[in-house]
Amino acid sequence: MKKKLLYFGALVLLASCGTAREDSRSKRPATGPVAFDSVVECILYDGMTKDSQQLATIAAGQQVQVMDTVSEYFVKVRVTADGKTQSGFMYRTCFGKR
Repeated sequence: MKKKLLYFGALVLLASCGTAREDSRSKRPATGPVAFDSVVECILYDGMTKDSQQLATIAAGQQVQVMDTVSEYFVKVRVTADGKTQSGFMYRTCFGKR
């Protein structure tokens, strides 16, 4: 009887550890776009290659919403330029160091 109780206790303990681990999988906070001001004039591209089309020119001091850090060199942004909202990619160097 004691062995059955011991096995049942161990099973309950393992089950509780498994559910705690599932709840804490994502250490990254859920945040939306973050507003940044560009420090130099930059170009908004539709992709991250040399052949990417230029969507708009962003003036120094213009505010953009950074949605994701895509790579070491690019961030995905949303910007309102010329009266329309566009999403694309900009170089990280457009925003200076933080």
